[in-house]
Amino acid sequence: MKIAVDAMGSDRYPAPDVEGALRGAREYGVALLLVGKPDLIETELTRHDTSGLAIEIVPASQAIEMTEAPANAVRSKPDSSMVVGMKLLKEGRADAFVSMGNTGGMLAAGILHLGRIKGIKRPALSTVFPVITGHTFILDIGANADVKPDYLAQFALMGALYAERVLGVPNPRVGLVSNGEEEVKGSEVVQAAHQLIKAMPAINFIGNVEGRDIPLGTADVVVTDGFTGNVIIKLAEGLGKMMKAMIREELKADPLSMLGGLMARRAFDRISERTNYARYGGAPLLGVDGVVIVGHGSSTAFAVKHAVRVARTAAEQRIVAAIRAGLEAAVPEAASGT
Repeated sequence: MKIAVDAMGSDRYPAPDVEGALRGAREYGVALLLVGKPDLIETELTRHDTSGLAIEIVPASQAIEMTEAPANAVRSKPDSSMVVGMKLLKEGRADAFVSMGNTGGMLAAGILHLGRIKGIKRPALSTVFPVITGHTFILDIGANADVKPDYLAQFALMGALYAERVLGVPNPRVGLVSNGEEEVKGSEVVQAAHQLIKAMPAINFIGNVEGRDIPLGTADVVVTDGFTGNVIIKLAEGLGKMMKAMIREELKADPLSMLGGLMARRAFDRISERTNYARYGGAPLLGVDGVVIVGHGSSTAFAVKHAVRVARTAAEQRIVAAIRAGLEAAVPEAASGT
């Protein structure tokens, strides 16, 4: 299996991108296509043991930076590592493409060069989100601020298939974000989407979920529009930082608290590990016609390694074919591409 990795994607490229790709290739047994400026990649490769690894450098003279307008950058930089990586996937030279680059750029490049899976109306950005019971899978988190009911129904289908096949969750529980558990709660779009998802026998739909239900692990897959999804994850990030700051402040309040903090250090370390996004590597851009994994720009080599793992699993599990088959079996309202 060949995984294409954007060597110029992260904020600190190419060091974490190349190191993480190499670690992933060695641990998960995949061949690598490193996409980017050859001189930068070759210099980075000299810093690591590459013996026994199948590595090909694919030249790309341009990089799409985090500050650039995504759609314009994708069109004006045809030789960017992001665009070249998508073309490798389109041409069948790679089984999956991994990038820690500009998320909007990945979305634009995916739609432009891969296209959508037949029948999918809108691709969705997603993320694995830590909860008390382990993790949940949230989509959309930013690709579609405005949605229609059938978009949400398709998100539910794609999310359920991904959770089961790639994340290993049997018969995943799917919840629809609303402002109440009752079917009559929520906007007209949410109410209509509720009925569509409810009518899809392939989905283990548990109904509406409220914001407080998400961190408790009530659902394995959480479906919402991109605006709401983005607010959810950004709020969670802020709350996490606030709690860490408050705990540090209170532990320094008096000698007894400081002693208690030292005694509880292992517990704090375990909590930090459970909420470390790098363990999940990256999240898929679902709905485009290829396996595309998008990571954080601040990703470390550890995160890139796990993104390679996720890409390999998604490709092995034929997630694109599974979504295509799932659409064909779904109710007409959810599956129709018209």
